[in-house]
Amino acid sequence: MSHISTPSANAIRILAVDAVQKANSGHPGAPMGMADIAKVLWQDFYSHNPNNYQWPNRDRFVLSNGHGSMLQYALLHLSGYDLSIEDLKHFRQLHSKTPGHPEYGYTEGVETTTGPLGAGIANAVGMAIAEKTLAAQFNRPDFDIVDHFTYCFLGDGCLMEGISHEACSLAGTLGLGKLVAFWDDNGISIDGHVEGWFTDDTPKRFASYGWHVITGVDGHDETQIKEAIENARKITDKPTLICCKTVIGFGSPNKSGSHDCHGSPLGNDEITAVRKQLNWPHAPFEVPDDVYQQWDARKAGEKREQQWQTLFANYAQSFPELANEFKRRVIEQTMPQGFDLKADEYIRQCQQQMENVATRKASQKAIEFFAGLLPEIVGGSADLAGSNLTLWPDAKGIQEDASGNYVYYGVREFGMSAIMNGIAVHGGFIPFGATFLMFMEYARNAVRMAALMKAKSIFVYTHDSIGQGEDGPTHQPIEQLATLRLTPNLTTWRPCDSTETAEAWRQALVKNGPSALVFTRQGTSAVARNTAQIADIAKGGYVLLEPNSKPDLILIASGSEVQLALDAAAILNQQGKQVRVVSMPSTNQFDTQSKEYKAEVLPSEVPKLAVEAAHQDFWWKYVGHNGDVLGLNTFGESAPGAVLLEHFGFTTDNLVNKALSLLT
Repeated sequence: MSHISTPSANAIRILAVDAVQKANSGHPGAPMGMADIAKVLWQDFYSHNPNNYQWPNRDRFVLSNGHGSMLQYALLHLSGYDLSIEDLKHFRQLHSKTPGHPEYGYTEGVETTTGPLGAGIANAVGMAIAEKTLAAQFNRPDFDIVDHFTYCFLGDGCLMEGISHEACSLAGTLGLGKLVAFWDDNGISIDGHVEGWFTDDTPKRFASYGWHVITGVDGHDETQIKEAIENARKITDKPTLICCKTVIGFGSPNKSGSHDCHGSPLGNDEITAVRKQLNWPHAPFEVPDDVYQQWDARKAGEKREQQWQTLFANYAQSFPELANEFKRRVIEQTMPQGFDLKADEYIRQCQQQMENVATRKASQKAIEFFAGLLPEIVGGSADLAGSNLTLWPDAKGIQEDASGNYVYYGVREFGMSAIMNGIAVHGGFIPFGATFLMFMEYARNAVRMAALMKAKSIFVYTHDSIGQGEDGPTHQPIEQLATLRLTPNLTTWRPCDSTETAEAWRQALVKNGPSALVFTRQGTSAVARNTAQIADIAKGGYVLLEPNSKPDLILIASGSEVQLALDAAAILNQQGKQVRVVSMPSTNQFDTQSKEYKAEVLPSEVPKLAVEAAHQDFWWKYVGHNGDVLGLNTFGESAPGAVLLEHFGFTTDNLVNKALSLLT
């Protein structure tokens, strides 16, 4: 392997080691090893505008091995983004623009949050899906207004993670020709040389996925790197993996090629030796003007965007309706005119129809309605479309039609969810993806990452309880609802009927952030409401049944247990008790309401009894010390759903008896 380095690449290396040393924390090895690849990509190919990091037709760059974040921060700083040398000096410090791993929303130019290995390449697959689908929907002859690449750096750790198999397999099937991944093949992970735990034939693996694979690239030879990228960009019908043989910690005389430089500062003595090795005589955080000039991408970026703006202006003259729709969906990211009025009318119709159906079926009808209003919806399911009920008459698989609106993800819950996040942060689409609630566990990290980024991903979960029935405890969620509800920034809905389901979908679509929509397999009963109660659904919790006088007891329920609460309340009220029923489709939404409203719905002095076919511990914060919960603290069993609900005490008689015990 030739050892060729340039001042431009060495600037990345030195900024990385200086920042890590100052923070006394971080990962210098990957930035040092991948600096030459990054230099060639960003200076010779990467289409972007540092003065407008949200330019719609920019290339996307994902650092899947996000622990090497100083590589990305150095690239952004040197290229002219709003990331100063002072920001680099505050690497890994509180409220800095340079957190330990790249975080979407913290730093201009960071396209997605990475760190959990493998998640970034899955996000990149989502971005490439979004680019290809958006291009098919909007491009016209001579007007390629959507035409950009997605580049992803990834390391051995990303390739060991199972999510990389899920996402990259699908990427090959979909023929994502504008996705180019760079494998940092340095043979090192935290525990040392990977021969003891990672001996996959990675090129053959990706070839079997249907990728274009370029092998044998010296990751420190700029000529070889450039030729590989040029080769990759010519292949338009499949994604490309460029296998780059690199030396971790390149430039460190005593630690390069070793896991010693993977995740800890090099130390002052070794950094001095690095400076000598790389012929870099400058002080810490000092970059010569001529190197800055080589890197500065602002003028070229302005020119690229201006050329695109001219193209788009001509496009708007030829295709004004398409141009306006592109502006709304991609640039402004707003709802179409009249959306709220049409949604209100649909929700009123759901109430008037009083249809008794499983909420998964009500969800399917809501999807059909909202997809008719919002062409940016792109759906999907992890091989459970017939059970999740996510298909609608106008759904078209993007496998068959590049301009479609549905992704058949296959049995890839984790990959699906992370790909959705990539679609969401790319822009132009609102993705939803579905599976059984129990299998949220496979995708848990991606759901958390959506919440961390406030990405507009909608996670649809059906078969929401022991009511799932005969498949047994492996498929019956218990603690999953609590996990979702406890996730910051994620709004979880468990509606009780068609009307609440329609409102839950509307709220998820208008929210600037992720939502989880949780639906039943078993049928539910339509609930009578007045106009005020319909409006109050959007508050997440509301009074559904009010007794004749001040309540002696409040029953709180969600989803399929709302009807159980109503039935029990009817018996108790006939016995002369005064029982209020509160439907709580979204505890997260309810928690955001005013103190006055929450106190009005759940006054502290009134005893409360919550009922939900999920883990009981979540509900204690609502019922308080003088209340009770009818819930679960064990796994389920295998039997018909109705039998299980009775077996575990979700009956009218049991709920009435629990209520009476609180009233005595």
